[in-house]
Amino acid sequence: MNIAVEEWEGVTVVSPLIRRLDASVAGIFRQEVVTLIEQGHHQLLLDFSQVDFIDSSCLGALVSLLKLLNNRGDLRLCGLNDNILGMFRITRMDRVFHIGADRQQALARQFG
Repeated sequence: MNIAVEEWEGVTVVSPLIRRLDASVAGIFRQEVVTLIEQGHHQLLLDFSQVDFIDSSCLGALVSLLKLLNNRGDLRLCGLNDNILGMFRITRMDRVFHIGADRQQALARQFG
């Protein structure tokens, strides 16, 4: 799977460079982020600005990443389009994840 990883304002930003994050790639995406966590990247921002669609398997992968970080770090999201954001709201995952419209908004408060 093609992702971009960069350091931005002291945070590791992971940007999937794929339009659809569905069951065919959710496991691969999760494993790539797990590898970053195992390498010590505990302040993560997932930038979905290139993604048009995610399904429940991707949502499950995100929840498992959040659980993996637990008290060791923080996972935030940004760049969700209206359809993806709607899915987060319907499933109430917008209450679980810190979501910003863009990188600046997602990082507006201190990482905890």
